[in-house]
Amino acid sequence: MFEKSFITDCEGPLTLNDNAFELAESFIPQGGELFKILSLYDDYLADIVKKENYKAGNTLKLILPFFVVENLQNKDLIDFSRDHIYSVNDSKFLLSYLQKAMNTYIVSTSYGQYIEAVSNYMDLPFENTFYTRVNLDNLTLNDDEIKKISEFKELILSNPEDYELFDDIFFSQIAEMSIYENIKNIEVVGGEGKKLAIDEIIERDSINKNEIFYIGDSITDVEPLDFAFRNGGISVSFNGNEYPLRVAEIAIVSPSAVTTAVIANIYADNDKNKVLEFINDYNNSNDYESLFDEYNVDLDIKNKFFSVFDDEEYPVIQIITDDNFDDILEVSKAMRNNIRGQDIGGLG
Repeated sequence: MFEKSFITDCEGPLTLNDNAFELAESFIPQGGELFKILSLYDDYLADIVKKENYKAGNTLKLILPFFVVENLQNKDLIDFSRDHIYSVNDSKFLLSYLQKAMNTYIVSTSYGQYIEAVSNYMDLPFENTFYTRVNLDNLTLNDDEIKKISEFKELILSNPEDYELFDDIFFSQIAEMSIYENIKNIEVVGGEGKKLAIDEIIERDSINKNEIFYIGDSITDVEPLDFAFRNGGISVSFNGNEYPLRVAEIAIVSPSAVTTAVIANIYADNDKNKVLEFINDYNNSNDYESLFDEYNVDLDIKNKFFSVFDDEEYPVIQIITDDNFDDILEVSKAMRNNIRGQDIGGLG
């Protein structure tokens, strides 16, 4: 057991996937467009309305009746997830290093079937992951309900910004169906759900609140990033959109997870102030190799970093301020869309 814990979101910092979106696009006719509409609705409920007891990431619950209409089963999730893992460059390298330096966890909104596939692929113990537990085999609809859900899909696709209609569909009409009880009881690990996972990790590892490193990229990471920042830990937005950038202290914009490894390495061996000093020096340096030596960056990490970025533009590593927020957001969203694709990069 180490004195510090590294906690990462999965989709974004480690993988390029949005597994639920990809499932919807693959198994539901017009499912990709449906998922994007519901994702915007989810952001609206979480960030604008701030609906009581609503967690960011509940798109994973909203989409479930439409999976059931297509007779999607657990085996489909398992097989698809295993066969469709697209990792951020050097994310395996990052996790391999981390497991020798800090207690290492994935805390993800994604379905457990996908996270198990990723943990096997990344050689991270599955017990060191938190995820949304869904059993599709237990979700059923009768013939009349299947017809209604199919009609709801057409209404949503035809009225993509009619959130009053969506409220009626999801919280009145589907709420009257027997499937609703099973869906309602699903605990989505997003937003406050991720914060609760951090609480459990802190207790499990017997560490202080200021001894965590949390990294995320989307609206589901706001609460854990805010918690890490307010309690003196490390909070990092990795190729994030506006949501994590509002609350994180540090921004990384990079096509490679080795950039995360640099910051994690410095934090593992020092305190937070050393990390902030390094970032300031990084942004004022003309000799990065000497800088890495000065901060005793692990040799493997150093070599990997300079092999990745040799003769290329070095990645953004900055402390976020009001003055640089807009500039960081622009390059961060551009990188996000570039490496993940605009469909996935544009999701909250």
